[in-house]
Amino acid sequence: MDLDRSCLELMIRLLELEQDDSVADQLTAKEMSRVKEKIRKLCETVHNKHLDLENITTGHLAMETLLSLTSKRAGDWFKEELRLLGGLDHIVDKVKECVENLSKEEDKESLVASLWGAERCLRVLESVTVHNPENQTYLIAHKESQLIVSSARALRHCEQMIQRYSREVSSSSSALPQSSHSNVGKAVEDCMRAVIGVLLNLTHDNEWGSTKTGEQDGLIQTALDSVLKVPRYLPQEQRFDIRVLLFLEREQAAVLAEAQTDDLISEAPKSQADQSGEWKETSGEIQWVASETNDTNDKKEEEEEELDLNKALQHAGKHMEDSIVASYSALLLGCLCQESPMNVKIVRENLPKGDFSIMTEMLKKFLNFMNLTCSVGTTGQKSISRVIDYFERC
Repeated sequence: MDLDRSCLELMIRLLELEQDDSVADQLTAKEMSRVKEKIRKLCETVHNKHLDLENITTGHLAMETLLSLTSKRAGDWFKEELRLLGGLDHIVDKVKECVENLSKEEDKESLVASLWGAERCLRVLESVTVHNPENQTYLIAHKESQLIVSSARALRHCEQMIQRYSREVSSSSSALPQSSHSNVGKAVEDCMRAVIGVLLNLTHDNEWGSTKTGEQDGLIQTALDSVLKVPRYLPQEQRFDIRVLLFLEREQAAVLAEAQTDDLISEAPKSQADQSGEWKETSGEIQWVASETNDTNDKKEEEEEELDLNKALQHAGKHMEDSIVASYSALLLGCLCQESPMNVKIVRENLPKGDFSIMTEMLKKFLNFMNLTCSVGTTGQKSISRVIDYFERC
């Protein structure tokens, strides 16, 4: 269905009826049971796995409808109307409710439902805060930064639970059935990504949001643990994504991720006729190196050539991932060192020969890469330039 302002207003008004028992008071128990049964049959036809058919209330159905009709199907008007009509308030309250239940791990089904609930609400909030300073400001201020408080708590819960319910680590030592273990692990991973997305939107180039976020008890330690410890508990293909989300604003991360794979594939050298050799990767570049002897078996030569190319591409992709993580690690250390002689001393003691040039060179290469893939003069590039200048004076 198409979403317009009248539909959105109706859903939000229905949300406000969640605690209203006046309708139930006007119906007999038999009539109410009949109404709920009709609604339950209708709900079964929409194939929404998040619908709780045992909790058929006006507010529950309205919230599920609102979350299902995400803002991706609407324009900027949706983001504004959702705020003006009070929809953001209800979604933030739902996030708080779900996060408060994350400490109750006894009931795994309930735990997964809470993780899914928080994740779906946070996905909507992440979407409506992208390039929308009005919504960002509203959510930072709303109920004394309730969303930031809930997000910080959710990140702490996820960082702790991912170690217990990791899908990557064998669950043989767990008392949970493997399917249950996997369900919880997947829900934790999804919720963590959603939390990070919201926090990035509220803090990127926003001093007030950054200050409020930094004030949350234990958040800095949780964030560092997430960068350094969490990736080992994630599936291999997700580790780079989590690190990038923690280091980069979302828009730049998307650009870099695309450049990392698409450019390599599109610009990979073609096989050269009548020439044998192998693909070799050095310093992030793929080159064809001819050998002195020829292989008379053309078919075998082609197979080996393709295998060599695939290996080189994989190695180059891993090299790119490592370079991005290393660059933003250096950027983070640079930010921590500024105006802090103690931090400079600690970092210097852990560098080879106490020389900052290793980080400076990495950042310069990365800045050149960003200049090729991003608009010149973005906030991220300016931040990197400032840190490079600072390291060169150290």
